[in-house]
Amino acid sequence: MTSQLVSIVDDDPSVRRGLARLLRSAGHQTVSYASAAEFLGAGLSSGPVCAILDIHLGGMSGLELLAQLRASGSDLPVIIITAHDDPRSREESERLGCAAYLRKPFEAPELLGAVFAALGRKAA
Repeated sequence: MTSQLVSIVDDDPSVRRGLARLLRSAGHQTVSYASAAEFLGAGLSSGPVCAILDIHLGGMSGLELLAQLRASGSDLPVIIITAHDDPRSREESERLGCAAYLRKPFEAPELLGAVFAALGRKAA
């Protein structure tokens, strides 16, 4: 199996490190960003196959980033994560076509299952 690149966008360094460690243990390559602007500045040419976006970021939110991706024509599978779940955020995420919406704290198998599903595979 070829390793696939998953982008992580979260303003909390410990969350970024933990998610990267988990995803690498499942065979994925990761690249992490502290903000939506940093992610956008890197461009999608680096080839992520999936992105994990926190809703509450400094500056542009994860939902605003997802909306911008969709407006630009990107169909990149996106998993939304948040510690502050609310019906409006959940509805907006679904409207924008997120692959999964996870409330922190979530279990490792839940995130890995969402990534595998987003990539069109069954979780092992």
